[in-house]
Amino acid sequence: MASPAVSLSWNSSSWLNNCTLTRNTNEGIKISDKSSAFVILAQKKAQKTRMIILTEDVTDVGKKGQLLDVKAGFYRNFLHPTGKARIVTPVLLKEMKIEEERIEAEKKWAKEEALQLARIFETVGAFKVKRKGGKGKQIFGSVTAQDLVDIIKAQLQRDIDKRIVSLPEIRETGEYIAELKLHPEVSAQVRLNVFAN
Repeated sequence: MASPAVSLSWNSSSWLNNCTLTRNTNEGIKISDKSSAFVILAQKKAQKTRMIILTEDVTDVGKKGQLLDVKAGFYRNFLHPTGKARIVTPVLLKEMKIEEERIEAEKKWAKEEALQLARIFETVGAFKVKRKGGKGKQIFGSVTAQDLVDIIKAQLQRDIDKRIVSLPEIRETGEYIAELKLHPEVSAQVRLNVFAN
């Protein structure tokens, strides 16, 4: 009894003896036999690009969370080993969508909080600042952003950062307006009454 490999070899070689090969440039190679004909098409080239999502900012490539097509070698040799990107999958896209919704909700909540704080500052009226007086309307020293932060903390029990306070230069008694940048889209104006002891 002959082995399958030997019989396969004998069958394929006898089949090739009966076949004629013709080359057609558009369709590939046609093999015609007296009994049947079929076409062998060339295989597609290997995938040269990968659809990825960046997990952190990469200079000259993109920002975190961005979907990109990059060359397979760039992903394999640089982005993947350093953990800066992941290949896009349906599960990953779903996670990204959930993360974006969470971030949007946080931004919306922060804006609403800033609007509420702005309403509180505008309904309070004027904050009174006492300073040691000099000649006429002059005061010793000046009123700084930290002074305003301390007054707001004492009167409203609200902690704010002094970096969001913009004050004009205050070296005399009188009424002034300070601006608090509570959110990129929300700012509040606060009145200050400066008077000398």
